[in-house]
Amino acid sequence: MIQVSETAKNRVVSLMAESGYDASKDYVRVGVKSGGCSGLSYELDFDREMSETDKVFEDNDVRIVVDKKSFLYLVGTTLEYSGGLNGKGFVFNNPNAQRTCGCGESFSL
Repeated sequence: MIQVSETAKNRVVSLMAESGYDASKDYVRVGVKSGGCSGLSYELDFDREMSETDKVFEDNDVRIVVDKKSFLYLVGTTLEYSGGLNGKGFVFNNPNAQRTCGCGESFSL
């Protein structure tokens, strides 16, 4: 399962509305791809559709879609949002990551 903090939920709902998506029926697509300074990097986007191999979760009224491969890397992750003066935006707190880079956007297992 992937969890969504209250601050991330508020930001997701706002960004989805600005982008023409409806948080009550559309999805936040979360994934992992090769790259970044630690080997793997996170992807975050909005989507209206899902494939039959996607995993779907709902937490804190946010519907999350993850492809089967990425799910193995993301199980147990919490999506958070930091928007203060030193905030980085969306942050993935991934218990599976053994090493992360300084920017927090990539990781390795």
